[in-house]
Amino acid sequence: MKGPQARQIQNYACHCLGLKSYFQQPGDGRVHPHIPARDLVWTVVMGHILREASFLRLEWLVHSSVRATLGVGTQFGDDALAYCTERMDPAVTRIALAAALHQAKRNKAFENSRFIGLALDGTGAGHTYKPPCPLCNPIIDPKGETHGSLHHFVMISIVGAGLTLPVDVEPYGPGDSEYGAAQRLLRRAVEHLGPRFADYVVGDGEYATAPFLHTTQAVGLPVVARLKENLPLLAAAVRARFEGQPPQNTFQEGYDRVEVWDADTFDPWETLDWPSVRVLRYRQHKRDGTVVQAEWLTNFPIAQLGSLSFYRMAKSRWAIENRGFNDGKNRYGMEHICHHELNSILMVWLLITLALVIERLYRLRYLHRGDHGIRSALDLHHYLWLTLGSGTRPPDTG
Repeated sequence: MKGPQARQIQNYACHCLGLKSYFQQPGDGRVHPHIPARDLVWTVVMGHILREASFLRLEWLVHSSVRATLGVGTQFGDDALAYCTERMDPAVTRIALAAALHQAKRNKAFENSRFIGLALDGTGAGHTYKPPCPLCNPIIDPKGETHGSLHHFVMISIVGAGLTLPVDVEPYGPGDSEYGAAQRLLRRAVEHLGPRFADYVVGDGEYATAPFLHTTQAVGLPVVARLKENLPLLAAAVRARFEGQPPQNTFQEGYDRVEVWDADTFDPWETLDWPSVRVLRYRQHKRDGTVVQAEWLTNFPIAQLGSLSFYRMAKSRWAIENRGFNDGKNRYGMEHICHHELNSILMVWLLITLALVIERLYRLRYLHRGDHGIRSALDLHHYLWLTLGSGTRPPDTG
């Protein structure tokens, strides 16, 4: 890696991922803008790749000697970032994200993967004691006392394909729910990506309900969902069928030995419009002696999907936790609210999502050409700071 790395990432995003027109016209809703939107939006994206979460730190960056190296043409303050993100159209960024992922697929970013999954999960971020915005959910303890507010959203992410790439986010406030937001998000993501982009949807037990499973059917994707005690009749039928029976198959997955029970003749519950339900039980024996057991349901027929592939799809659900929320919050600023206004909060989450997509595709696919090894995210982060200029240094990461 030679030269100003930030400019190389900018060129990669614009030309290899087809985002040039997006950065020129990112859905700016300002009436008489004096600062080009491309500079503001690129600064937020690149700033989060550099792990600078606040608008004040981004102001510091563009007023420093590294501004040109960063790929930003003019100086501005944190108030300009707040004003712009308040007025941006989120739909433009969402469509650009989907287009970039389509381009990555055409560039064979997922060529070694048999199945591409879409995982859904919700989380909370941005704890605040400020006056509430429409997204603020009050935090109430068992005594009924309020301790500030939290902001919630659902993320949908590509999983199971060797890359975990976030696709979109959907916030929800008081009176709404993760469950409702997830259904809106899934419909929109599939509309933007197309029904043939992915092969399955995966989610935790909260999504193992008839309305959500019917939504996955409506968008044309099979579903893999965790079976828990919220479906007591099916859970009881699975125990009656599998307990006391030897595993139908055993296979080695990495260091772990996995036993599986698999049947596709369980009766659906009353509100589920499926002819039958397939359930997989796995018992995972880890090297340290730990045993993990879980049940998952699907509408994939056995003839189309083997037990090992079913198991891997179920396990892919954890990628959105580890490579989505954990990375997003701990490394890329998703926990921080830059400007406490509804549209600005959503736009920053979407731009962090875009930053993650650009960084991971650049690092894991573009740089991993020829005889180059895979760089870690931390290696790229440090190298970015080193190539920005002699007047700056990376912050202490602890």
